[in-house]
Amino acid sequence: MTITATPISPRFGAEISGVDISKPLDAETVQALIALQDKWGVTMYRNTGLDDEGQIAFARNFGHLESLPPREGRPRIYLFNAGNLTAEGEINRSPSAMTYRKGDQIWHTDSSFMDLRTSYSMLRAVEVPASGGPTEFCDARSAYDDLPQEMKDKIANLQCEHSLLWSRKQGGADITHEMIMERHRPVHPLVSPHKGSGRNMIYAGAHCYRVVGWGWDESRALIDYLNAHVTQEKYQIKVDYAVGDMVIWDNLAVFHRGGQFNWDERRDMRRATVRELPAPPEGDDPFGELFKTMPKIEPVKA
Repeated sequence: MTITATPISPRFGAEISGVDISKPLDAETVQALIALQDKWGVTMYRNTGLDDEGQIAFARNFGHLESLPPREGRPRIYLFNAGNLTAEGEINRSPSAMTYRKGDQIWHTDSSFMDLRTSYSMLRAVEVPASGGPTEFCDARSAYDDLPQEMKDKIANLQCEHSLLWSRKQGGADITHEMIMERHRPVHPLVSPHKGSGRNMIYAGAHCYRVVGWGWDESRALIDYLNAHVTQEKYQIKVDYAVGDMVIWDNLAVFHRGGQFNWDERRDMRRATVRELPAPPEGDDPFGELFKTMPKIEPVKA
């Protein structure tokens, strides 16, 4: 078996071929795929042949899976809905659901609003709308490399608060700063070392709320500058999907955002996500508690 990585751009992103990820993989193959992920940040696998159970089994090769705890009559959930369908398979026309998804269309890193961050996200296409709906990525490691040394020195030891409510407010949700301040806001380094490659990334994006110890205006000026720097066109790629394709991205190396599509068309995308180390014990994932205490995401009324 020869695994091949075909670059999507010279600096990051590659399509992987030569491996059947719908079958059990030996340790050597898993390590080879992780090494390619560390190098490229974004990897695309075409026509995977994966179903839900296969996606979960493949994702477990990369670490501890995020999950939602079981409820009455519902087992533990390992795949997250990243499309526009309800649990019954109908297009979700709820204003709150549509507003929530608008937040996904702003550049971000998955789950930076959690104390233990997401490392890998694995998004599989089950139904694809004719209008598209690509995922766009930008290279936060190369963006850090290209910063002036003066800026690198300035941000080297800074910490930032992160908030899911803040990104949803930017997407048009009716959320106040008081609501954000009432809730826990995890703190993460603004410069994050990437263990797999030894490179630094700018760890910001739409969930990044403010710099610890700084005033609001000063915080936002810096975070907005860095987000604009990372998301320049020269650092971007995008991937389009056919049914059965799956893309993996490393949230500790890249930003991403969902692409535009026609909400009247069905889009079924399922995401498995892997926590950074050290992982929490199985059954002790705080996602359930977070979303249980979240206010309803409603659009701002005109």
